[in-house]
Amino acid sequence: MQILVTYDVATEKDDGKRRLRKVAQVCKNFGQRVQKSVFECLVNQAEYEQLIRELLHCINEKEDNLRIYRLREPKSEYCQHYGVNPSVNFEDPLLV
Repeated sequence: MQILVTYDVATEKDDGKRRLRKVAQVCKNFGQRVQKSVFECLVNQAEYEQLIRELLHCINEKEDNLRIYRLREPKSEYCQHYGVNPSVNFEDPLLV
């Protein structure tokens, strides 16, 4: 399944800055950054549940905001993009 992870972490304090880095690192482990606090991820059900567990462990639910959206597939039919596109299509063959 393709999902979109968005977050807003309160960074006024040092612990907030640490949380922000942790959330970004967890997201990088599962997908790719498409905007500063937005990641697209291609995950199976087990990875999806693990991602949620790890993210909930990172955030402070009283100060931070985390949203996860399941994207309609195929993404190419439902996602329009304008401007710079640094994203990689997970469905394309991997060339080394």
